[in-house]
Amino acid sequence: MGAHALDEDWNRAQAEDPAEFARLVDAIKSEADETLELPPGLVHQTVLWFTDGDEWLGRLSIRHDLTPALLELGGHIGYVVRPSARRQGHATAMLAQALPIAAELGIDPALLTCDADHDASRKVIEAAGGELEDERHGKLRFWVPTKVS
Repeated sequence: MGAHALDEDWNRAQAEDPAEFARLVDAIKSEADETLELPPGLVHQTVLWFTDGDEWLGRLSIRHDLTPALLELGGHIGYVVRPSARRQGHATAMLAQALPIAAELGIDPALLTCDADHDASRKVIEAAGGELEDERHGKLRFWVPTKVS
């Protein structure tokens, strides 16, 4: 089994080295390859980076399956927007672009979670059609359709 991005601690110095950055990208890509066996507790995921030119705006992960822990707290799709790029619509755009990819992976609907007090994330999920199921452990759990009807 090759290196997996989640198996290692990556730091800025490594990412600035072109060879190490290429290794990081390969490791991230390998996590989507369902023919590769992953360490226990991990699931295959498709990771997308969102950029504006060469400026990194955020990252989105589409988990192909759910472990019991992900079903409880994490969900199928997780995203983060760089602090200086927040409140500019990037999370909404990222999620909108992720839903058709999730549908292609056979995920419908997708589970998304957010902190109960995180109004911005809640609004992003609701704008994508998220239906609130419940709150568990301080997290709101939404089911979002991935297929256009």
